[in-house]
Amino acid sequence: MTIVPAGPAALPVPPTWARVVLGIGLILAGLFVLGDVTMATLISTKFIAICAIVAGGFEIVHAFWTKGWGALIWQIALGVLYVAFGMALLNRPVQGAMALTIALGLVLFASGIVRILLSLRHWGDGGWLMLVSGAFGMLAGLVILSGWPVTGLWVLGTLLGIDLIVHGLAWLAHGWFVPAATTE
Repeated sequence: MTIVPAGPAALPVPPTWARVVLGIGLILAGLFVLGDVTMATLISTKFIAICAIVAGGFEIVHAFWTKGWGALIWQIALGVLYVAFGMALLNRPVQGAMALTIALGLVLFASGIVRILLSLRHWGDGGWLMLVSGAFGMLAGLVILSGWPVTGLWVLGTLLGIDLIVHGLAWLAHGWFVPAATTE
């Protein structure tokens, strides 16, 4: 009988090259977003709208494929809600961006908390930079939530771009500074 360890210790650590590529990718994405924060916000809103419409369509089709599961009405209702949400975002992207601003603020705040907890768990592996990244995520979330709706369009893109860059720097540090014996 083989016993497999559970929890984070059971997961393999990504190789150094993967962590460095992820860090560089996040930094480049952040710089792209900072190029035009308002446009990045509106493009993001429209992208989310299209994803919601497609997901809603799949949910409706799936409801008919699995009608024997007993939740046909609920699955169709969920699909219709996804499609309606997507259509609302697509037809009114500025108002959609304002609503998504609140959601992003909450996600950044929660992501910051998770990164802080991860940094404490991996303190010896360069976790201090993840702590900085988590603190920035929490701060970004609080700024978004406290300044809404006045700062909705420009803060959303700006903080997202900066958060991506800081998160990328944290991954670069994790890729370069974690001892090779514990990562490969």
